[in-house]
Amino acid sequence: MLRIGEIIQTVKGIVETKVDLVKLEIQDQVAGILTRMIFLILMGGSLLLVLLFFSLSLAFFLSQYFESPHMGFLLVGLIYLVILVVLFLLRDHDPTEDKVQKGLKGFIFRVRRFKKRKENE
Repeated sequence: MLRIGEIIQTVKGIVETKVDLVKLEIQDQVAGILTRMIFLILMGGSLLLVLLFFSLSLAFFLSQYFESPHMGFLLVGLIYLVILVVLFLLRDHDPTEDKVQKGLKGFIFRVRRFKKRKENE
């Protein structure tokens, strides 16, 4: 017969191994989420720079088209004002908010889906 001390040691070993496994899984998930967040921030910064240069290009083009140095920048500013008003009006629109949240959650927490697919295969 096994002694009770050996059984307790075996159970302790199993529990410690399970805790270590859970810690590793959590670390992997946090690392994946942080990687995606950094990637999302870099993408946002790049998009902001692209938008800035396109805006300046459009403003200079419109300034030349209307032969007024101020008109192009004024029109680009008005375009952004219209976009801001539309976004302000959509801020409490539940379907739009749900779509944005679902898209961000899908992008950031995509790690779990890939791991589940790999385990099922």
